[in-house]
Amino acid sequence: ECRIDLIAQAWSVLSGAGDPSRVVTAMESAREHLFREDARLLLLLTPPFNRTQWDPGYIQAYPPGVRENGGQYTHGAIWGVWALAKMGEGDLATNFFRWLNPVLRTSIDSEAERYRVEPYVMVADIYGEAPHVGRGGWTWYTGSGGWMYRLGLEALLGFRLKGDHIEVLPCVASSWREYEICYRHGETTYRITVTNPDAVQCGVRRVFLDGNLLADCRIPLKDDGGDHEVRVELGGAKPSMES
Repeated sequence: ECRIDLIAQAWSVLSGAGDPSRVVTAMESAREHLFREDARLLLLLTPPFNRTQWDPGYIQAYPPGVRENGGQYTHGAIWGVWALAKMGEGDLATNFFRWLNPVLRTSIDSEAERYRVEPYVMVADIYGEAPHVGRGGWTWYTGSGGWMYRLGLEALLGFRLKGDHIEVLPCVASSWREYEICYRHGETTYRITVTNPDAVQCGVRRVFLDGNLLADCRIPLKDDGGDHEVRVELGGAKPSMES
């Protein structure tokens, strides 16, 4: 029971503490054992605690497959997708982001009947064992909502606010050709266009601010009341997992 746990696998990447060769194996193992294509679930651990003689704490009070005990616990699932994005796996990260999107769990009547909770807010968990596979648990979970927002904006779209500047370091599906972000800094607007001419998943080739090529990915912020145009062109080297 609990032979593999998604938080440990993901944070070996996110912390930067894992050996590079072993974190690849860690995430491959997570995909093999915890990412369930049939139910579009990213399980927290498997198999669930059920009969073990050891006491893992309150987690075993939940039935197998419910909440932290072998269901999809959204915090851990989001960190798992974020780890893939940090590794530059844009196609995978974008696909699994869609799995986490509650709207897409109710696109047809049979899926809505299985999910059985609101499709317009994040859930804390989704059940992972029969007969309730795919049923949503605790909804209106603000912690999950906040992490989901950060996953989309920071890890995938790549928008990162860093004091007096911003960086845009995307990790997206190779099929994405262009997207835009509009950022308000005080009384100033920065309109950011990201293009992907070479159908890559990550890596920035060039960044322009108001038509001027920048020396690096750091886009300086200045509250001058104007409108500024930023263009980010993908196609550079794959970023380090330490970035």
